[in-house]
Amino acid sequence: MSAKNTVEESNTQEELKLNEEQVQDETINEESAESQESKATETSEEEDYMAKIAALEEALAQEKDQKLRLYADFENHRKRTAKERIELFGSANQELMSALLPIVDDFNRALKNVANSEAEEGIKLIYNKFENTLQQKGLKPMENCTGKDFDVDTMEAITRIPAPSEDLKGKVVDEIEQGFFLGNKIIRYARVVVGE
Repeated sequence: MSAKNTVEESNTQEELKLNEEQVQDETINEESAESQESKATETSEEEDYMAKIAALEEALAQEKDQKLRLYADFENHRKRTAKERIELFGSANQELMSALLPIVDDFNRALKNVANSEAEEGIKLIYNKFENTLQQKGLKPMENCTGKDFDVDTMEAITRIPAPSEDLKGKVVDEIEQGFFLGNKIIRYARVVVGE
């Protein structure tokens, strides 16, 4: 009986060991299934997190681009407005200066006609003050064109006459009205007679 009991005990112990191993295997399988589920959940959460970050970065880039465009539009508007303001001041002066040019012409004619008379000094004094004031406001007379080549950019030919000499062909024979600049812009072309 003792051998039989020993065999039964060893069989029972072996069965217990097998049962323990099965229980451990089942526990390990359950744990690995749980860890796979948790890894899948973690991976899914990480992917969601990364997708949210990518979406936020894209939205931030769009906002930055929109801000830069608005800033560029504002700068362009500011520069255009400043340029228009300068042009407006220049054109306002241009109208006034153009209206005063016939008076300058009259002064020049008067000075030619009263040469060597008592009134000449008074007229010169008034004319010089008037001319200085206009120059301070940006009006500059063109140089005398007589004897120079005809230039369509700065001169207006009133008439063409036969040249008094060969060297005056295609050149200005006489200047009828002086030309004027306001700043760098021509407000009146020099009116000239050209030799042919």
